Amino acid sequence: MEYFVQQLINGLTLGSIYGLIAIGYTMVYGIIGMINFAHGDIFMVGSFIALIAIIAFGLTAGSSLAVLILALILVLLIAMALTSVYGWTVERLAYRPLRGSFRLAPLITAIGMSIVLQNFVQIAQGARVKPLQPLFSGGFTLMELEGPTGAVFRVNLSFAQILIIVTTVVLMTVFTLIIAKTSLGRSQRACEQDRKMAALLGVNVDRTISLTFVMGAALAAVAGLMYLLYYGVIDFYIGFIAGVKAFTAAVLGGIGSLPGAMLGGLLIGLIETFWSAYFSIEYKDVAAFSILAIVLIFLPSGILGRPEVEKV
Repeated sequence: MEYFVQQLINGLTLGSIYGLIAIGYTMVYGIIGMINFAHGDIFMVGSFIALIAIIAFGLTAGSSLAVLILALILVLLIAMALTSVYGWTVERLAYRPLRGSFRLAPLITAIGMSIVLQNFVQIAQGARVKPLQPLFSGGFTLMELEGPTGAVFRVNLSFAQILIIVTTVVLMTVFTLIIAKTSLGRSQRACEQDRKMAALLGVNVDRTISLTFVMGAALAAVAGLMYLLYYGVIDFYIGFIAGVKAFTAAVLGGIGSLPGAMLGGLLIGLIETFWSAYFSIEYKDVAAFSILAIVLIFLPSGILGRPEVEKV
């Protein structure tokens, strides 16, 4: 039981990171009906910007807690701001000029932007992995069990895991309220239903789409910082792996649904973690994608997705 609870905590932590990235996929798809395959590399750029900012501020585990929290908030704001510029640039270069073209064209340019970002970071920062010493140590012991051999197994909830889960819940709430209550959210929902009609009614479609890319990139930057704090190591290739899994999470939860993206992220994280714990770790990705295939056979629109209605 203790081992199960520990893996549940680990899975929720990993799934929270996937969910934050998946929201960026689902927001863009919900408005323009296209997948931003450069989004995973935007996440990677955000993690590198966060690492550079942490090093620039000289943060270490020996820093006082108040200084550490304030500095990380500043690092988060810097990463979100600079990563948003990358997201805006991708939209301007890879999507806006081709918005009226055939659907495959922006997909190809998005893949091209992904390759450009990967190689840009590889050249600028080097191909070797970049480590970060843990900034948070300690946490809470939730359960403790002594085995027959005298070994003690503890269920731990670290401060880094608490930070990731709490940040995810807060951001999910904030962005849901933005979509539901603000004028930007109304514009986004109008563009999702019919961009031409929204433009006729006075909605600035170009600005709305650009802000959607910016919001998705900002969330990817948050996920990049959380990933860096949790794993303590990054490289130029993490965007591809995390991006594919986050896209899988968005499809599993229901592409176009924010709660669905978060639910899909949590499910992918839990599937990976439990499969690695109880079965062979080499097949954890196979398990996650197999579950996706099974779900889509019976629920083609995902768990919380809405069937697409063709306009005539």
